[in-house]
Amino acid sequence: MITFQLEKDEKLFIPFMTAGDPTEDLTIDLAISLQAAGAHAIELGVPYSDPLADGPVIQRASKRALQHGMNIVKGIELAGRMKKNGVKIPVILFTYYNPVLQLDKEYFFALLRKNHISGLLIPDLPFEESSELQKNCQTHDISYISLVAPTSEERLGKIVEQAKGFVYCVSSLGVTGVRQSFDASISDFIQQVKQLSQIPVAVGFGISTREQVESMNKISDGVVVGSALVKKIEELQDQLLSSETRQEALREFETYAKTFSPLYSFK
Repeated sequence: MITFQLEKDEKLFIPFMTAGDPTEDLTIDLAISLQAAGAHAIELGVPYSDPLADGPVIQRASKRALQHGMNIVKGIELAGRMKKNGVKIPVILFTYYNPVLQLDKEYFFALLRKNHISGLLIPDLPFEESSELQKNCQTHDISYISLVAPTSEERLGKIVEQAKGFVYCVSSLGVTGVRQSFDASISDFIQQVKQLSQIPVAVGFGISTREQVESMNKISDGVVVGSALVKKIEELQDQLLSSETRQEALREFETYAKTFSPLYSFK
């Protein structure tokens, strides 16, 4: 179960990465780099052929990982390998519902527990249809992470009331991806969620610069960063795959990841 013990004024930094991109072993190395950069938890995305919420950057990463044979079972087991190799922060499995349905429920949750998965996030499962899965998560001591977008106050209250770990606020409607700006109404929406929530409220979908992180941290409890980091991995792919340049590329990735972390000042 995810429980963040934040110091006063501390802000969450939750990066997303695609399991198996560019390779399984490099996913572990990159996760360790994210931890060193100040991440509080890692969203480990299971590549999926028909992603509802993923923009083109993460779609390309998923395609690369799928071509290497990645699937939901291997993704969960990869989280276990990450833990054995030094990742101490919580790992949240980000997957679509269809792969979960393909597995026996008991087997699925046994795999999550065996591989030390702390949280589960399923973006295409509506809140109204998630009660059974939420109960299963609670039984197995796994935080079911809730995505929230602008909706009725009544529905928003119900979602936030049962949320575990942190509330994931969607900064803009549509798919993930790098954005230059956000709708002015996002501030009012986040404040509304914070008034209802007893746990941290983080913002994601499109955050791609240090300036955006600082702006969002003024109105929320932290950020989720995905496409910008996945794009950086894509840019460094050749260097990461070469044994001669791998360590330098990992250092460059860690330095880049630090620009999103509240632990580091660049002023």
